[in-house]
Amino acid sequence: MAGFWKLRNVFITGCSGFLGYWLTEYLLGEGANVIGLVRDYVPQSSFFRFRLNERITVIRGEIEDYFLLERTLNEYEIDTVFHLAAQTIVEIANRNPLATFETNIKGTWNLLEACRRNYPLVKRIVVASSDKAYGTQEKLPYTEDTPLQGAHPYDVSKTCADLISSAFFTTYQLPVCITRCGNFYGGGDLNFNRLVCGTIRSVLHSRPLIIRSDGTPKRDYIYIKDAVNGYCTLAENLENLNLSGDAFNFSGGNRLSVLDLTNKILELMDKKGYPIEILNQAKGEIQDQYLSIEKAKKVLSWTPHYSLEDGLRETIEWYHKFFGLK
Repeated sequence: MAGFWKLRNVFITGCSGFLGYWLTEYLLGEGANVIGLVRDYVPQSSFFRFRLNERITVIRGEIEDYFLLERTLNEYEIDTVFHLAAQTIVEIANRNPLATFETNIKGTWNLLEACRRNYPLVKRIVVASSDKAYGTQEKLPYTEDTPLQGAHPYDVSKTCADLISSAFFTTYQLPVCITRCGNFYGGGDLNFNRLVCGTIRSVLHSRPLIIRSDGTPKRDYIYIKDAVNGYCTLAENLENLNLSGDAFNFSGGNRLSVLDLTNKILELMDKKGYPIEILNQAKGEIQDQYLSIEKAKKVLSWTPHYSLEDGLRETIEWYHKFFGLK
């Protein structure tokens, strides 16, 4: 919607993260007043490298601090909230479940309660859940009415955050929507244990290319710019389409095994035949997981703009520049 974001006060938790950076950049370009919650100073992150911290109002603190959230929403007269702050790495969640639960579950109820206390000033809230909230299912692809049944720490944290969001709508009519996305990829991701950016970094530096699993798990992948478009399209339509309490899947429609995606990246980097070490050591991860986006197509008229090849080419180019190789 042209002009929708101009001069709106938008609060983004996790704005210095991978998705947070791209969403912040987009909203600034649309004329929004962005207020961002930032926990850590990570100098290599795009948020700080490209000085977005100088273009928005930065709130330093943690999502676990309820009173900071309530004060921020009130004092900055927040109109729209994007809740992205989370511990997003499966392996870290397995090693340290309590910290993951604190951030992903408590952080969500803190934010939603602060929004409830500031409603109707806060008019729309988009909460980032995940395809992992569905857990392991026999029937694929997942649709939005697939039961939420995470089993491992990260998956459970997302299932809980998802259900808490629904509870705040059902009980208090809070204007909250939920996004469940496939795996993000794109420039700016510094969590190099993720497949796409980790593979690109290894190849660019002629380092061993290691796959933790046996290479067969299938996943959905969505380019980060398509994800931003999905989030904003949902927020823009939340009121006029009466979408409060609803959930939407967003995906690039790419259902590839880990090994197939790795080989696709190698092909685009002209590195066919690059040696791959398959460890087959991954634990606590779902075998196959991919999403239906028919609801987003029908209700929001949303479809991904980028093909897998185009998204990967832009991503590879971004890391070439990031590592000073071009």
